[in-house]
Amino acid sequence: MKNILITGGAGFIGSSLTCALYERGYHVTVLDSLSPQVHGEHSASSYLFKRIQHKAEIYQGSVTSREDWLRVLEGQDAVIHLAAETGTGQSMYQIANYVDVNIGGTALLLDILANSKAHRVQKVVIASSRSIYGEGKYLNAQGEAVYPGHRLAEDMDRGDFEVKYLGLDGLELVATDESSKIHPSSVYGITKQNQEQLVMTVCPTIGIASVAFRYQNVYGPGQSLTNPYTGILSIFSTLIRNSKAINIFEDGKESRDFVYIDDVVNATILGLTKDEANGEVFNVGTGVPIDVLSVARTLVNAYGIEVPLEITGNYRLGDIRHNYADISKLQHLLGFQPSYDFQRGIESFVKWVNEQPTVTSKFDSSIAEMRSKGLLK
Repeated sequence: MKNILITGGAGFIGSSLTCALYERGYHVTVLDSLSPQVHGEHSASSYLFKRIQHKAEIYQGSVTSREDWLRVLEGQDAVIHLAAETGTGQSMYQIANYVDVNIGGTALLLDILANSKAHRVQKVVIASSRSIYGEGKYLNAQGEAVYPGHRLAEDMDRGDFEVKYLGLDGLELVATDESSKIHPSSVYGITKQNQEQLVMTVCPTIGIASVAFRYQNVYGPGQSLTNPYTGILSIFSTLIRNSKAINIFEDGKESRDFVYIDDVVNATILGLTKDEANGEVFNVGTGVPIDVLSVARTLVNAYGIEVPLEITGNYRLGDIRHNYADISKLQHLLGFQPSYDFQRGIESFVKWVNEQPTVTSKFDSSIAEMRSKGLLK
């Protein structure tokens, strides 16, 4: 397989993957909407676009357009489907857009593959997400695995942010494996679950191999510094460089698994190239949870710019408390091993950010928008 189509190939993960495949001798075609939310108003001059400009055939278009799909699918051996709307908070009020792009775009791809004999696609790799799990996996007092549901607003209003199961707290957080319960808590999570299920259900019936990657919180060089709806590390970095206070939601103890972009790219290429990946779903992370307050403190120290860290008790409806990945399946089946721990990854990310122009933070406007929709408390 030498001809690879990457949807969303000019985005954060997509551009890094495009560069890596180009360097390995692949012919890469990119379909990307070049959204101003990711690339700014002048997409042709954005960092992400310029880094792939001479490494791929680039088509500006939408995964919701049959004509655009037909234009880029011809001659492709594999599709890596990354294109998606990605903001968890934003998904809770731009519902039709998230469903149209994420679910509708994936359905359209599969409809074309199922009904066309002209294509030569052998494999589809779908970018899923840890968001499909909702809250992570826990053990109760008896050592049994349990999966708490959505947290209640009345609990969080009084500063109690921990998850509960059957009304009980004191649960022990453990790593989420691929067999864990799927119960997303946001529209974004629902759409990613549907994307994954569509690909993994349809492809085997039409003779196409399929692989799904449930990415954890991806960060690193190339992450949009202007998008206020996704990417906590880039959001915090822009605030710090503008000498603005950081609003730490909840009590700052909520945690995520932060995985460096190079590790995500390497895992994805393993899924593309190894037959052992066919028909499988994989977590992609580090297996290490980092709480948000620690993230903020690490970034402040790395930039050497002191800004207030304000633990406000604000919370967003649809957010989860904790989730980190069990990556043993990816390690054992595909030989994956993360190369970057959090400290090394932060150093590389901050070095890159410091080489970029300082941009105006749009975080306050995004907060005001969520508050006006009743989603930020």
